[in-house]
Amino acid sequence: MRIRSLGVIDDAVVELSPGFTAVTGETGAGKTMVVTSLGLLLGGRADAALVRIGAEKAVVEGRITVSPGDSVVVRAEEAGAELDDGALLISRTVSAEGRSRAHLGGRSVPVGVLAELADELVAVHGQTDQQGLLKLNRQRQALDRYAGDAVAVPLTKYTEAYRRLRAVSVELDEIVTRARERAQEADMLRYGLDEIAGVEPRAGEDVELAEEAERLGHAEALSSAATAAHAALAGNPEDPEGIDAATLVAGAQRALETVRSYDPALAALADRIGEIGILLGDVAGELAGYADDLDADPLRLSAVEERRAALTALTRKYGEDVAAVIAWAEQSAARLTELDGDDERIDELTAERDALRAELGGLAQALSDARTEAAERFAAAVTAELASLAMPHARVSFAIRQTEDPDGVEVGGRTVAYGPAGVDEVELLLAPHPGAPPRPIAKGASGGELSRVMLAVEVVFAGTDPVPTYLFDEVDAGVGGKAAVEIGRRLARLAKTAQVVVVTHLPQVAAFADRQLLVEKTNDGSVTRSGVKVLEGEERVRELSRMLAGQEDSATARAHAEELLATARADA
Repeated sequence: MRIRSLGVIDDAVVELSPGFTAVTGETGAGKTMVVTSLGLLLGGRADAALVRIGAEKAVVEGRITVSPGDSVVVRAEEAGAELDDGALLISRTVSAEGRSRAHLGGRSVPVGVLAELADELVAVHGQTDQQGLLKLNRQRQALDRYAGDAVAVPLTKYTEAYRRLRAVSVELDEIVTRARERAQEADMLRYGLDEIAGVEPRAGEDVELAEEAERLGHAEALSSAATAAHAALAGNPEDPEGIDAATLVAGAQRALETVRSYDPALAALADRIGEIGILLGDVAGELAGYADDLDADPLRLSAVEERRAALTALTRKYGEDVAAVIAWAEQSAARLTELDGDDERIDELTAERDALRAELGGLAQALSDARTEAAERFAAAVTAELASLAMPHARVSFAIRQTEDPDGVEVGGRTVAYGPAGVDEVELLLAPHPGAPPRPIAKGASGGELSRVMLAVEVVFAGTDPVPTYLFDEVDAGVGGKAAVEIGRRLARLAKTAQVVVVTHLPQVAAFADRQLLVEKTNDGSVTRSGVKVLEGEERVRELSRMLAGQEDSATARAHAEELLATARADA
């Protein structure tokens, strides 16, 4: 990692070894900034307070070795990232105003993408994480994670049944709770459908009736106009001397007939006049028929207006026109069928709910049995690890309980509360010495014991759900002496199968590291700067001496430091 302008660190490069890397330094030198930097690379929360005073932004860049085909690589490539010679490049920038930007494999990505990759890249274990594992739900999750498929398979089935039961219960409650409202809605729909059925509207009928009403309302004027037009075209029998259009056109055609053979142009005009005569005859005939067929019956007009009034009453309530009224009736009929089927639906849902509750009870029992079996193995493995961490008489166990609930599911002849993860309340217990009753680890362990329990849990996890890198941030706080040596030895063994990074103040732990990094600060009188350098040979002995006695040049401290290094090398 390269860290720039983050906290007390001005510009530093942190080179982590493949095995066990210990990060040491004076209090306040910036060791925690190394952890913070890694947290930023893994999608941690950005804070403007992290930016070094006077700097515009803090930048953390990391290079992580990955294997092609890993889920991390697949997800990164989905986000548009590209590998750089088998490595994934990650960078995070935090501005002095608090704005944050993330880049993955050369591509700008949302910070959430980095967080998605975090769980598969690094297991961070520090003081805050330790407190998190004291929560009961985190302990259940830890047990489930350890159990693997033995719990994951029944848990998947349980979760599916649980979600279905929730959906069925919600629908059933809604139907039952809203029974009165739904009955009122059904009555309203039924009334409307009966009213529409009584009128029997036909699509487009309102338009047709409007046209007919207009015609019947002006029947006398229409008849007079048609009769006058007919007389103008074809003549009036009562006025034989009158001149009409048909007579005039016929005269024009006769005038041209005698000379049409002399000029084709004139013949064409004569033909067109003939066509006009035919058209006049047709129109005159239709006018005569229209006048004869025109119904001026006031009774028919009254019937049309009455029908239009009935349709208007429907459109006032159910739609802007008859087509909308018919559509409302179709939709309402479907809705009424649904409402009328409530009783049958209630019976169906009740039967399905009862069946799902029975199924859920069986799955919960299988899930509880799997957890109980895994808890025994998990507790035994953690207990064995504690023996290696100078707690030979400590015993770890799990309490798996259920809470009685009359509204719950039946498991083992009892009706117990249930949730999305089953019916079990899982609690990690510790008996620190023989004769001591098992107590919750938050109450039954001192600070140093709790640190070792958490470390033992991480070591056990390493064998079942390995991640490439483990980061321990002063997890050895409150521990010293022989216990500290055992912690260092255990971390070194864990580092044989994974990369381990430990921020520590204990020389007994640092001595077991494959690489020791010193975070040191100097003061130029105005700006505090920190650097990170790899310690080797004499420098490492000097730093361990400082950690042991606070005196880098003490002969006794140096001898002890060399002895610690020799012990660590022999153990390797």
